Amino acid sequence: MKRRILVVDDEESIRWVLGKCLEKEGYEVEYGENGSQGVDKALTGNFSSIILDITMPDMTGFDVLREIRSGGIDSPVIIITAQNTVKNAIDAMKQGAYDYIAKPFDLDEVKITVARAIESYENSKKLDILLDENNELDTLQDIVGQSQAMLNIYKMIGRVAERDITVLVNGESGTGKELVAKAIHSNSLRRNKKLVAVNIAAIPKELLESELFGYQKGAFTGASVSRQGRFEEADGGTLHLDEIGDMPQELQTKLLRILEEKKLYRLGSEKPSQIDVRIIASTNKDLEKEVEEGNFREDLYYRLNAITIKIPPLRNRIEDVIPLCEHFLNRYAKELGVGTRTLSKEAKETITAYSWPGNVRELENIIKRMLVLSSDTVITKGTLIGAAPHLEGKLRGDQKYLGTLIKNELSCLLDSGDGQSSEKLYDKIMKKVEKPLIEQVLEITKGNKKKAALLLGINRNTLSKKMEELGFHDSDKD
Repeated sequence: MKRRILVVDDEESIRWVLGKCLEKEGYEVEYGENGSQGVDKALTGNFSSIILDITMPDMTGFDVLREIRSGGIDSPVIIITAQNTVKNAIDAMKQGAYDYIAKPFDLDEVKITVARAIESYENSKKLDILLDENNELDTLQDIVGQSQAMLNIYKMIGRVAERDITVLVNGESGTGKELVAKAIHSNSLRRNKKLVAVNIAAIPKELLESELFGYQKGAFTGASVSRQGRFEEADGGTLHLDEIGDMPQELQTKLLRILEEKKLYRLGSEKPSQIDVRIIASTNKDLEKEVEEGNFREDLYYRLNAITIKIPPLRNRIEDVIPLCEHFLNRYAKELGVGTRTLSKEAKETITAYSWPGNVRELENIIKRMLVLSSDTVITKGTLIGAAPHLEGKLRGDQKYLGTLIKNELSCLLDSGDGQSSEKLYDKIMKKVEKPLIEQVLEITKGNKKKAALLLGINRNTLSKKMEELGFHDSDKD
């Protein structure tokens, strides 16, 4: 059955061009000449994707999007607009669009975007069906998040779970890499076999080889009996190699051989054992950098890196903080035998203002400590600070911090005898605020100044000038 696309635009020429382009790709295309017609067709048809113009005489594309979402239509929507602004892009994403394309558009870009939107949508549906059929909701219950970044991870889990391929999970400590590994295994074709997890960094180097690969009786002093290793224990199932970046190089060579030959030699044995194991590796290190510095084998990196799932730090998905808090409050209230707790508005503001360097693990531990130390039904900001004093004074965008900063700079300015120059105070404060803002945006865009400038709403030359003034190292990455 052909996938159906709905194109809604008040310009006949645009409808015609898009229709011909998509029909050549094998899609069946229907059209809406205005917003109202687009809503009616979207609500009655079964479309794989919907393309909406923003500016139409009766309704905007955003109005149409709201109407069809409220009507229960979850097909991926692609917004097209002649006004290529950051605000339009942000508004489109906020209101649930899959992506947006600026006019005049490139038809190849349209084809690629539509294909990706449909693939993402169908994979998310497959994951829903998989969870319903196997009653495996518990495998994802500890992975909490409503941000686009987390939705992409859920889709990726659904995409790779049933494909017997090596997966590399990358993220800072405390982001939940082990939960992603469990979810992949629990939704895979190997779910009826064991998931065996090994923390490479937690095992002494001299014991790691025997722990992973096992040993024969008499292989070394004290080996009174033969013992299978974690690879054999996971045979038929999944082996999660956590903190793979800490694996010694001599064992990296042996691991590579096992991945290539699908057999291993126990210590002290000359007879190989055939193994059938799916590898999920995880690390908080940048393995590409480790390869460049000679700490990690390049060929092993490419073996492990068949599919990469990158978990963003909590500071980059602040919209997930409150759902995580509520999840942990419910979970640990039951485990600790205490009453149900809720967060006050001030407590929520405090929690979302913090940068969470310890990520989800830090948040989880604070919630547990708070439940033990306080019997308050409503958790206030005072309760929160009482359980985690280090939060105070380290809040992102905290007005108290900014007020202190301004007072200190003003005092220094007056003490210098140059209190007439308000511009100096302004410049000093702006530099202290601007630099961390630009640093954060450059981190998100991986140093891409063109993308960073777009997010900041300034042109690239202005960004380059500000970076030079603030003492940034210019990587010239576009």
